Amino acid sequence: MKKIKLSLFVKVLIAILLGALLGLVAPDVIVRIFKTFNVLIAQLLKFIVPLLVIGLVTPAIANLGKGAGKMLLAVVLIAYASTVCAGLFAYGSGSILFPHYLTPGELSTEAVAAKTFEPYVDLKIPPICDIMTALCLSFMIGLGIIYTGTEKLKKGFDEFGEIVKITMEKVIIPLLPFYIFTMICEMSAKGVIAVVLGSGAKIILTGVALSILYLVIQYCIAGAIARKNPLKCLWNMFPAYLTGFSICSSSAVIPVTTRCTLKNGVREDIADFTIPLCSNVHMCGSTIKLAATATAVAYITGTPIPFALYFNFILMQAIATVASPGVMGGVLMASVGLLESILGFSPEQTALLMTIYLALDGYGPACNVTGDGAIALIIDRVFPANK
Repeated sequence: MKKIKLSLFVKVLIAILLGALLGLVAPDVIVRIFKTFNVLIAQLLKFIVPLLVIGLVTPAIANLGKGAGKMLLAVVLIAYASTVCAGLFAYGSGSILFPHYLTPGELSTEAVAAKTFEPYVDLKIPPICDIMTALCLSFMIGLGIIYTGTEKLKKGFDEFGEIVKITMEKVIIPLLPFYIFTMICEMSAKGVIAVVLGSGAKIILTGVALSILYLVIQYCIAGAIARKNPLKCLWNMFPAYLTGFSICSSSAVIPVTTRCTLKNGVREDIADFTIPLCSNVHMCGSTIKLAATATAVAYITGTPIPFALYFNFILMQAIATVASPGVMGGVLMASVGLLESILGFSPEQTALLMTIYLALDGYGPACNVTGDGAIALIIDRVFPANK
């Protein structure tokens, strides 16, 4: 019989369901065994994140040198500005909306720590460097490769990036459902699972609504610049949105996004240049998803995030996620270190965020690819065809 292959989304849902049920009846010894695996996987995540940044961001920056020019600079700057604005939009909207249907501190540290389960073995796997060091190193090496034209070094980092991708796809990503299962099982055993699932559904629906609203804003701006009907252009991108939602990948949707962009009247050479580039640097949807979830998790755990701290996080997160769409769950993985190093998230808060983030993965990539079409409209207008 043909082997049935479950998507990450289905595996996460199964993990949440099984963890919630098992946590209600499992003895403490079983929960502690699961906690041991949870701690071990968390250590692996901390270890891989700096390598992910170095392995993906460095080649992405180095590759910019191939087509360096005004159009390249314009696309990258617009994409970065859009990603940062998406994060600020999610933070501002979430700060206004969440108090209406979430309870501050309902999942406080005190509530979570009311009953603790210690792991049997607490193995430490220190990362080679922190996330900020990895970002600085990536920029230094990437720009250095552009300046010196060192092909051997560039090839080395390209190959290192492939190794990191393989490790993510074959080891880290397959472990995520089990990581979520162990965390949900512990939450259920502590008696706080109802709060987690109830709040999680509200957070996810808020993120979906914000991502759609942000797309409308993007296309209103792009339509005004390109002098085209924004709603018609947005409708033409609907196939790309559905495809991105279903396969949860920005890079894999490039052919569909390109066809939709051409339907909006964008020149073929502009579409062929802009869409593949934006698929690696324009993460507006994933940032909305991450930012809204982070804001909500901080709110329900009783640790609100000051704007200055959050703004710093968004600026760094928009850089860290460059080229991460090449790996399933890459945006989330690239941001984990920043959540802890900048926002001060605890491992429990990070695990909760990952659970909610992965529970409905598709709307982030769907917003990403649809937003790429808006940038293509702007570039098509700003760089007219040579006559």
